[in-house]
Parts: sequence; C-alpha cells; structure tokens
Amino acid sequence: MREQSVSTRTKPTRTTGWRVRLALLLMTVMAIATVYVTNRLLTDRFTQNTRNRAELRLVLYSGNLLSELRQNAIVPQLLARDPALISALNSGDYQLSTQRLISFVDEISAASLTLLDKDGRTVASTDRNSLGKNHRQASYYIDAIRSKDTVFKLIQRETGKFDFFYSRRIESQGGLVGVILVEVDLAKYERAWAGISDAVVVTDSEGNIILSTEPRWRGLSEAAALRREPVTSAMERAIQATADWTQLPADAYLQGEAVMRVEGRVAFRGWRIASFTSYGSVREKVNGFLALEIMGFAILLALAFYFMNRKTAVRMALFQRESAELRALNRRLQREIAERERVQENLAVAEQTLAQSSKLAALGEMSAAVSHELNQPLAAMKTYLAGARLLLNRNRPDEALSSFQRIDDLIERMGAITKQLKSYARHSGDTFEPVNMGDSLASALAMMEPQLRQRRVIIERALPDAPVMVMGDRVRIEQVMVNLLRNALDATEGVENAQIDIVLAAGDTATLSLRDNGHGIDDIDNLFEPFYTTKQPGDGVGLGLAISSGIVNDLGGRLTARNAVAGGAVFEVQLPILNEESPEETRAAE
Repeated sequence: MREQSVSTRTKPTRTTGWRVRLALLLMTVMAIATVYVTNRLLTDRFTQNTRNRAELRLVLYSGNLLSELRQNAIVPQLLARDPALISALNSGDYQLSTQRLISFVDEISAASLTLLDKDGRTVASTDRNSLGKNHRQASYYIDAIRSKDTVFKLIQRETGKFDFFYSRRIESQGGLVGVILVEVDLAKYERAWAGISDAVVVTDSEGNIILSTEPRWRGLSEAAALRREPVTSAMERAIQATADWTQLPADAYLQGEAVMRVEGRVAFRGWRIASFTSYGSVREKVNGFLALEIMGFAILLALAFYFMNRKTAVRMALFQRESAELRALNRRLQREIAERERVQENLAVAEQTLAQSSKLAALGEMSAAVSHELNQPLAAMKTYLAGARLLLNRNRPDEALSSFQRIDDLIERMGAITKQLKSYARHSGDTFEPVNMGDSLASALAMMEPQLRQRRVIIERALPDAPVMVMGDRVRIEQVMVNLLRNALDATEGVENAQIDIVLAAGDTATLSLRDNGHGIDDIDNLFEPFYTTKQPGDGVGLGLAISSGIVNDLGGRLTARNAVAGGAVFEVQLPILNEESPEETRAAE
C-alpha cells in the first residue's frame, strides 16, 4: 500500500514536467516563426519604402538638372542679340564688355560668361584670368560658328571633371563677328547630393558618367566604376550572407557593401541618373521591430523559467543582463530612427526651397509679359487724354466725357490683364465662360481705334450673321486680337493705302483671320519664340506673338501664320466652337 501511494504522487509531477517542456518548446517555435515572418514582411515593406524614396529623389534631381539646363539654354540666344556686345565686337572696344557680362551672370546663375571674337580669342569674360585665351581649336567654338542655333558641349578636364557649355555665334549684318559662351554650373548639384544618398551618378547617352558624388567615377562607365571599388572576397560575402539573417537582395556592391540601385531618366540628350542607397536604414528599422518582439518573447520565457525553477538564480541573472542589453539596443535604435526622421525633414525643407526658386524664375517671365501687355492700353489712354484736352479747350465737355469713359474702360482692362497674368504666374486654373467672338473683336477694334484713325488704315470686316461662340476667357481672347491688330498695324507702316482684312467664320472651329498688305514675314520658324522681334530697340521686346500663341494653346486652339500669295501676312486663330448643346453636355458630364 505504501509503494502504491508513492507511485501515485510521482505520476502527476512527471506529467506536469512533460507538459511544461512541451509548452516551452511550442512557445519557442512560435517565437521563431513570428520573428521569421515579421522579418520577411517588414524587410519587404521597408525595402520598398526606401526604393520609393530613392525614386522620388531621382525625380527631384533630374528636375533640378533639367531646369538648370533649360534656364541657361536661352541665355546665348539673348546675349547674341545684345546691341552692346555686338557693337563692341564691331568696334573692337571691350572696356565695358566684361563688366556687362558680370552684371548678367548673377541674374542667370551661370558658372561663367565668355565673349569670343571671330578668331576665337577671349575678349570679355566674368573670369578675368581667362582674358586673351584662344579657343579657336575648341569644339564649342568650331560647332558654334558652323551652326545657326545654340550648341551644347561637354568638355572633360585633365582632373576628370566635366564642364558644360552652351555656345552661339554672334552675327552683325549677316556676318560672323564673335561667339558667346555660357558655362552651366551643374557641380553644385553634386555637392547637394552628397550625404543624402550613398552615391549618385549621371550618365550621358553613351553611358559615360559625367556627374557623380564619387569624383573617381567621372568619365567611366557605371560597370567600370563599380569594379574600381574594393569588393570583399567571395568567401567573405558568403559568410556575411550567412550571418545577416535579414537576407536583403543586393542590386550592386559599393565598397564591399550591398546597395540598392535605382535608375531614372533625365529628359535631355538621352541622359540617365542612378542612385546607390545602402540597406543600413532598412536593417535598422527591421531590427528595431524585431528587437521588441524578441524582448517580449524573452520576458515570457523568463517568467516561465522563473516559475519552473526559482533556484536557478544564475540563469535568471544572465537573462536579466541580456534583457538590459536588449533595452539599450532598443534605445540606441530609437535614437537612430529619430536621426533618420530629422534628415527626412531637412530633405523636405530643401524641396520647398527648390520649389520657391522655380517660382522666382517664373516671376521674371511674368514681369516682361506685364510690361508688354500694358503698353497698348497706356498708349491708347495717352491718345484719349490728348483728345479730351483738345475738346475741353474747344468747350466741348460732353465729347470729352466720352473720352474719359473710354479711359476708365482701359483702366479696368489693365486691371483684368494684371489679374490674369498673376493667375498665369501661379499656374492656377482659369474659369471659362461662353464668349462671343464678334463682340470681342468689336472691343479690340475700339481699343485700337486711336492708332487706326491716326494711321488711316482701312479695315475690311467679313462677319457672319449668327454669333460665333467659343468657351474661354474674354479678356485673354481680346488680348490676342489686340496683339494681332497691333502686329498688323506695325507691318503696314510706310505702306501706301494700308489695309487690314478681318474674316470671322464658323464651321468645325471658330476661325478668325487677319490679313495685312505689309511686307510679309521673313522668318516664320522663329516667329512665336519669346523675345524674337524685327522692330527697332525700344519699339517692342518680342513677347506679343509668343504670349498670344500660349493663350490660344491654353484655350485648346491653334495660332498660325503664313505669307499671303498677293503679299502681306495672314494670321489665323482657330478655337473650338461652342455649340448650343455644349453647355448642357458639360453640365451632364459634371
């Protein structure tokens, strides 16, 4: 009976120990499975997030490069028409040319401006040390004198750095007198990229690296550049892959470290941009989450062992030390995460600064447009004021009041123009409404009435009986008409029996044609380019047709020009016609 009693007490103890060991085993397996699954999921998620941020940075970088290149591309065209520089090249007097170039370089943010004579000698430059240097054998000089357009060239120095140049020939009376050379400062972006990504490279259409945060890579292909970096041996990489339980896939190896490669396109001459970002941030974030999970499971196991055997004090002390180390690791990871967030905030501030710089560049274009568009109303106001003064002197106040009313209308129009131009500079959406083309034409002719009466130009109009309606902004449409009328008026200056024929027709589109009997158009290809003009200095800046073409394009139409068979020029505006059912269809679509 005594042996049976001992056997009965021993059996539950053994059963309890077996179940506890099984529970501990299951808990351990569950912890390993949870950590493994969490590691895989978080690694994929944070890797994709890192790749997305790298792609966004590349879009920003390529946009900055393209903006800088386009901003400097127009400079040679403008300076090639500068009267002061042309006069200096013709006379050989360059005393003020260098100072004039220096006054330009701060406004356009170029690296340098250089003026070469027809023999390739530097006669004026923002870099005074280069004065007198001969560029006759340079490719940018040779290509510039052979081409009528602006030439872009890459020049690699002996140090490996690339210089970027725009050059254009300067002509006077149909002959070559010199070349203007503009150096684009793209090295500032290399300095800005350093520290944000591990490495950034820009390659040309042939695959050669022309910009890089690693100076040793310039002039090499990407594959050759990566081979020049010290790479760990195959055995060391195998050991590292075995020890690194996060198992992140590597796109390339940079200085022996696995990195993520992201590539983008720069919309300029087939250029490509690529960045190399280490997986360190991904590992830190994943390890932070996994450390929390491991710490949780460790605490559970510690409690289980504590209740299983309170006599294992040494094991508990060891476990407590491990827990303290894990907590210290967690705090260190949190500090690193906070540092990463601070870097991301600095990147956002830099992006806002670049956006503000783009807005400031747009203000320069808007100021030139405001100056051009307000000249016509101001000239009309001056004419009406002179007429009103004459009428008052002749004691005809009622007729003078009519002139004051027209001046008031012109002031309202000037306010509408400035409001429209400011909204254009903000790239905000315009509110369109049905516009009667006939009424707009009558308003434009009324505005131009003083100039037409003074010049005694014959106006022949052919208008349909039914109204011709379009959907758009009446102020901007009248602005186009006034610009075309003023252009036709200038074209007929000095022509006997000057005449302007205006035809308004409605078909598939609303078509407005203006024909003058002037001397015609010499250069149709550049007619709608900004700052292109055949007028004398002071008579115009060449923005009227460029602005008119932009307005018509914004309204969904097209502005064309051609020479008439019988002489003179024909400008034709085509806009989508507004049918009677169009507003209802528009409301139904909304």
